[in-house]
Amino acid sequence: MVLQRLERELSAAYPVDAPEPTSTREFELRAAPGTTQQFDGRLLDVWAYNGQVPGPVLRVRLGEEVVVRLQNDLPQPTTIHWHGVRVPNAMDGVPGVTQDPIPPGGSFTYRFVPKDAGTFWFHPHVRGAEQVERGLYGVLIVDDAETLPYSRDEVWVLDDWRLSSDGQVDPRFVTRHDLAHDGRWGQMVTVNGDAAQQLTVRPGERIRLRLVNTSNGRVYRPDFGSLEARVIAVDGMYTARPLPLDGFELAPGNRLDLDITIPADGSGRNYAITDRFTRRPFTLATIRADGEPVSTPTFEAPSNPNVPGWDGAVERPVDVTYVLNAQRGGEHGIQWTINGRPWGEHEVTELDGGRWVRVRFQNDSARLHPMHIHGQFFKVIARNGQPVDAPYFRDTVLLRGRETIDVGMVPIDWGRWMMHCHILEHAESGMMTEVRVGE
Repeated sequence: MVLQRLERELSAAYPVDAPEPTSTREFELRAAPGTTQQFDGRLLDVWAYNGQVPGPVLRVRLGEEVVVRLQNDLPQPTTIHWHGVRVPNAMDGVPGVTQDPIPPGGSFTYRFVPKDAGTFWFHPHVRGAEQVERGLYGVLIVDDAETLPYSRDEVWVLDDWRLSSDGQVDPRFVTRHDLAHDGRWGQMVTVNGDAAQQLTVRPGERIRLRLVNTSNGRVYRPDFGSLEARVIAVDGMYTARPLPLDGFELAPGNRLDLDITIPADGSGRNYAITDRFTRRPFTLATIRADGEPVSTPTFEAPSNPNVPGWDGAVERPVDVTYVLNAQRGGEHGIQWTINGRPWGEHEVTELDGGRWVRVRFQNDSARLHPMHIHGQFFKVIARNGQPVDAPYFRDTVLLRGRETIDVGMVPIDWGRWMMHCHILEHAESGMMTEVRVGE
């Protein structure tokens, strides 16, 4: 009876099937080496979608079919993974699992109808530690069928860059140092490719600000200071109610949607947004209020009142345990493993579609691990054995050293899905496995 109730609660939270498409939105993406102006205007050799870093923001409305033709003009095979989007399994972009890698000079067409509105992103799933670091990532926004009258809707793509002495991207990828630590962290942090990002707004404006962490390993904890920033979506999915930003972190792969109102008396003021995850806080970006005040749009912030409470979930037994740790071996000298096995030697987890499961991530290492499950959303229910009331879903959850996190989920999207650490160096050295969901 308890299981049936938990499954029933999920059924109202988000749809099993995609809506019938009302129209088709087509995009062309070309992945290729190029040169862009980054940071302070200097020229940087990158790999880019359509010659820009970050890549283009693809914007569609819920109910539209998305058709993306990718032309691969890189010197390596590539794919696109649509992070957080519940796509048909064949469109998930994982080489050797859901599609063949796209060879240099080749192309592939991705076609899907998104099931959920929200903020998502896309990136390669071939040699991701190199290809994402070189600049291959973009944002997919699926707007609600009826949008709310925000003064503006902005996207901030957070990334960091490790540069060599010549000012170019350091070509040493997946190093022993990165594997022994929390992946590759760069010395230059950018927002939308700018190390001094400034958003100029009018006093009184109400902004929907979408934050996307595309870094290989860096985690951010943004502090908006005197600006009241309310979290309205986590990893693309609306929260049960607007939540204070305090304590929210963006691990690699995470997204946060914020609802921010600029004070009507704020003209001439600069609001510094500070990252406080590391011991040395630094300014991520600045919001500047300028000009005459405007009327603030008034409406109820978007939410999902059907996020399940899952009372009693922590009393259910653990169905699947993933132990995270490292061992010596592999081509890099260090292998990151799940249940003592690297990718290629992994055991597949079989899950029944529509059945509630309790999944435990047990981090036996001292390092950070943002764990990401393709094709599914889940809800944190316990941390180190203590119940957690998290009124929102996730597709990626950050584990600290020696931490255990339990999540509840009802897999309803069938197919072969990856589950891995989204510190890309950890994933490439073995911290990946496969979850198969039956129809």
